[in-house]
Amino acid sequence: MKTYLVTGGAGFIGSNFVIYMLGKYDDVRIINVDKLTYAGNLENLKLVESNPRYRFVQADICDAQAMARIFEEETVDYVVNFAAESHVDRSISDPEVFVRTNVLGTVNLLNTAKKAWQTGDGKVDSYREGVKFLQVSTDEVYGSLGETGFFMETTPLDPHSPYSSSKASADLFVKAYADTYKFPVNITRCSNNYGPFQFPEKLIPLMINNTLSHKQLPVYGDGMQIRDWLYVEDHCKAIDMVIRGGRPGEVYNVGGHNERPNVFIVHTILEYIRDHVDATVGEHMIQHVEDRKGHDRRYGIDPEKIKNELGWYPETPFEKGIVKTIEWYLANRAWMENVTSGDYQKYYEKMYASRA
Repeated sequence: MKTYLVTGGAGFIGSNFVIYMLGKYDDVRIINVDKLTYAGNLENLKLVESNPRYRFVQADICDAQAMARIFEEETVDYVVNFAAESHVDRSISDPEVFVRTNVLGTVNLLNTAKKAWQTGDGKVDSYREGVKFLQVSTDEVYGSLGETGFFMETTPLDPHSPYSSSKASADLFVKAYADTYKFPVNITRCSNNYGPFQFPEKLIPLMINNTLSHKQLPVYGDGMQIRDWLYVEDHCKAIDMVIRGGRPGEVYNVGGHNERPNVFIVHTILEYIRDHVDATVGEHMIQHVEDRKGHDRRYGIDPEKIKNELGWYPETPFEKGIVKTIEWYLANRAWMENVTSGDYQKYYEKMYASRA
């Protein structure tokens, strides 16, 4: 039985990963650690909450004592670090929070795992066999692309927002622990994820929620910012494969060659809801707002390394994934209502009211 310490497992990608792993394997145990900030939601995990191979611990990854206690109580084989502040807009208004969680929290996890996994033979670079620390990162650490070309694992880091800068810094600490202490790590850098349980501050669930609520659809600038879209279950599959087969110390880019402009995403959602749910919605709801500061123009990932080395490929084309995603939100409106109440409304007004 392999035990995974999954941090941020009540968030969007983390909860999907927990469900994926417990559903795929009978010999996997998951310890889910989440601080339960605004984007952490235990409702995401109702499917597994009674599973005897699942344990939830509410804790902050910056809390050294809490993290050490988990390693004392559990024989952890793998750490999968999803825990992060992840919304660019929030990082622009409050960068210090991103430094604390994304950088200091990652370093605390590294230190805790390193201490727990050392063999005790006096060597600083000797660890229990079979352990690994996987840092879940983002393609945003590479900066912005022109009209052609793709991010590769060798692309220099050039982050442009406080969020991406904090993730790049965390990546460099993970790499430094591999280089300095021979610590067993991998880093994955993924493109834009979408699918069930995504908090509606991100583009796709935001547009679905606003369309269903007959609210305006705020689109930054001309809406022609291009992102490479990856269905979340395909990302979970990639992380699983990197943990089990990734070469020590290597970075793996995870993307789907599903590049679409943001405004195309908005039109796609509008068309589906208009044709299947509510004929009164339409393009008149789109409102172009002031562009985000430092907004990268295009992201695109070359996934050849993970494909060639591990056999991973994205199974879900965007045209199929976006329909699955919209239909999930349509079938789970109570979930959406719960997560968009209270503080979310205040945040939404703050982010978009002054940009019109």
